[in-house]
Amino acid sequence: MSKKHNFSAGPCILPQEVFEKSAQAILDFNGIGLSLLEISHRSKDFVAVMDEARAIVKRLMNLGDDYEVLYLGGGASLQFAMVPYNLLKVGGKAAYLDTGTWAAGAIKEAKKLGTVDVVGSSKEENYSFIPKGYTVGSEYDYFHCTSNNTIYGTQMKSFPEVDTLMVCDMSSDIFSRQLDFSKFDLIYAGAQKNMGPAGVTLVVVKKEILGKTGRENMLSMLDYSQHIAKESMYNTPPVFPVYASLLTLQHLENNGGIAAAEGRNEAKAKLLYDEIDSNPLFETFCVKEDRSLMNVSFKLIDESKKEEFDNAWKAAGISGLNGHRSLGGYRASLYNALPIESVQVLVDVMKSIK
Repeated sequence: MSKKHNFSAGPCILPQEVFEKSAQAILDFNGIGLSLLEISHRSKDFVAVMDEARAIVKRLMNLGDDYEVLYLGGGASLQFAMVPYNLLKVGGKAAYLDTGTWAAGAIKEAKKLGTVDVVGSSKEENYSFIPKGYTVGSEYDYFHCTSNNTIYGTQMKSFPEVDTLMVCDMSSDIFSRQLDFSKFDLIYAGAQKNMGPAGVTLVVVKKEILGKTGRENMLSMLDYSQHIAKESMYNTPPVFPVYASLLTLQHLENNGGIAAAEGRNEAKAKLLYDEIDSNPLFETFCVKEDRSLMNVSFKLIDESKKEEFDNAWKAAGISGLNGHRSLGGYRASLYNALPIESVQVLVDVMKSIK
């Protein structure tokens, strides 16, 4: 069976090498005669995996020992609650930027634990741009933003200077572009968008910011400090997703790191956006300046062409192109592992529609 051109928004495309090594590990991990799926998470073989999975994140992000790396369950959606639980002081308040569905979800959860001010929002314009011109002062315990919005195809091209802690949900563009990661006090990301399979969530947190909420009798499973003390194995971790994420990050590191990935991602995005801009049949949902390099959401201007276009891209072996159910249209996700050849196939199909 030929490989599809996978534009799925997540779970998403991963490097072929990761599939092959993961498959081998399921059959026989490290030649020990046992599957990765059946060994103890306390065994030296898996402890080595977890240690390297945590270390490689700090290498790629160029972060020091003042940061801790955790691999947790519950998806990024659990982080919507864990962030305010660990950072929002009793009687305090947090600032949130509302840029899409997942940002709105984070706001909803944080409001259950304290006061939240939405300092900027593009909701009234169907999240077609990233709000700008807002200020975040020291009266807030932290500022929360979402770096990339998978549904609407927008991305923060820069991050504000704030007089408080900076928290960022990087689920759908983590490791895709160079950033000064030390600017952030806490980063979280569901792995299934760009760094591994579903089932594990990455958390990178500066240790010194924890334990200052005044919250007593913290629930252990929701307490970052508990997970840090147990080196990300307070309970049985999601063993296979952690291993597959490690393989994905090793592949990234061995192929030029984040800088090289950013160059490839920019080339893919330019190829597709140039076609959209020059083709009178298509347009994006968002303003040009905030277009995402990871998720290109677009639509047909002439809906009478829908059947022809749908049949054409499916016949070309393209998968996962349908837009999110809340927005419609189409969405091409250009994650790190997607080759530019797949983008060219999509562009050729778009050119063929008359």
